[in-house]
Amino acid sequence: MMNWEIRVLMTVLFVVLAPFLGGLLDGIDRVITARMQGRKGPGILQPFYDLFKLMNKQLLAVNRIQILMLLSYLVFVILTGMLFFGGFDLLLCFFSLSTAAMFVILASTSTHSPYNSIGSERELMQMMAYEPAVLLTAVGFYLSTGTFKVYEIFNTSVPAIVKAPGFFIGFIFILTIKFRKSPFDISTSHHAHQEIVKGVTTEMAGLDYAMYNLAEWYENIFLYGVVGLFFACSNPWSMLWAFIAIVCVAFLMTLIDNVSARVRWELMLKLTWAITLLSAGVNLLILEFVR
Repeated sequence: MMNWEIRVLMTVLFVVLAPFLGGLLDGIDRVITARMQGRKGPGILQPFYDLFKLMNKQLLAVNRIQILMLLSYLVFVILTGMLFFGGFDLLLCFFSLSTAAMFVILASTSTHSPYNSIGSERELMQMMAYEPAVLLTAVGFYLSTGTFKVYEIFNTSVPAIVKAPGFFIGFIFILTIKFRKSPFDISTSHHAHQEIVKGVTTEMAGLDYAMYNLAEWYENIFLYGVVGLFFACSNPWSMLWAFIAIVCVAFLMTLIDNVSARVRWELMLKLTWAITLLSAGVNLLILEFVR
């Protein structure tokens, strides 16, 4: 049972450990990517070196609004993870995450850069693509467990994946957008192959860009936490299955990133809506018939 002591402990552990776990996952992703491309690549700790280097640079922001928006982005992402690992309402977690994404767009548009403007427009398109799937994910948890509360979902006797595999497929599909990986890295990318330079992050430098990277690490841990929640339940052995699922999904994201080319936003919107609505819709019909 997730009592209040454990929920508070999980919240504190998220705030403290998420940046380290997120940075390690980023470093592992770089190593695997390099091996897939026949390169030696950087070390696993390279993301931390990059972050410290950014934090030690002079603060160069286009305006104060950009700093405020990026700080708000970081705060809301941390709040999202705290709500999730604290066992609160899953809908509230997703609402907080969507609010954080809006601050990125506001930070980008405040610079009035043409590259940032294009990146912001594409970021909005991405939100239109993945937000329905995010909402359906919450619905899937409710239909399979009877609650939106994370701690109650965790305390169920049967993991959500048993009744909601279609919702899980839809959520995994949109993770390529949330992780900014090919083929859906249209607004910005961690790799140097963007025709719009760096999209929404073009005008970010120094501490600004460090806050953005730190927020992404927090966000990634939260998203992997949702993946694990599909497999977690009151059975202690379910945590092992949740960990295995997270590892498999992380590898799948890296593999897709290295074997696919970026698509246009129109195709991204069509594919995302078609696949997520189809997989979740079929799952929804099955659950209704089972009832």
